[in-house]
Amino acid sequence: MARYVGPSCRLCRREGMKLFLKGERCVSNKCAFERRGFPPGMAGQGRPKVKEYGLQLREKQKVKRVYGVLERQFRGYFAKADKAKGVTGENLLIMLETRLDTVVTRLGFATSVPQARQLIRHNHFLINGHKMDIPSYRARKGDVIEVREASRGLASIKSSLDRVTGKEQAGWLALDKEAMKGTVTDLPARDAVTLAVQEQLIVELYSK
Repeated sequence: MARYVGPSCRLCRREGMKLFLKGERCVSNKCAFERRGFPPGMAGQGRPKVKEYGLQLREKQKVKRVYGVLERQFRGYFAKADKAKGVTGENLLIMLETRLDTVVTRLGFATSVPQARQLIRHNHFLINGHKMDIPSYRARKGDVIEVREASRGLASIKSSLDRVTGKEQAGWLALDKEAMKGTVTDLPARDAVTLAVQEQLIVELYSK
């Protein structure tokens, strides 16, 4: 499956905000965005005036990069969100937020979506007692995500869980740290999506 393999910090600098693609590094003094907050490239420090299309494009790129999906996948999500009942932009964000790799990150089993995707691909999680190695699986209300018994000693998962506090926990998820198990208690509402994004700009971009 195709995926972005370039430098993650470059994406944060391009979007002008932290996308938290490298987990712990993003909150340390090693963060490239903190040291060089201007866009990459020789002329990066001179920000030109952005027109309407540019604003729409940047919002789309930002969301794609935060959730780690490529253009074809993103268009597929948008098409489904457009057909579903409700507000298209909100539907789109909720679909992305309920991807398994995002849920694993929100529960605290991983420090970033890329790390969560790798853990899922390596069969470290069970969904409702069954193996699941598809990062794009959409979690449903009532789903139980747990770390496999053989993977509970994994240092990356344990250290990530140690950083989880009640204040950071998403309201639509319930975590049992001792059992290394999380439950999807409800589907997220728009206000549960903490990403600073104007989803209406994405709708306008694809509606042209």
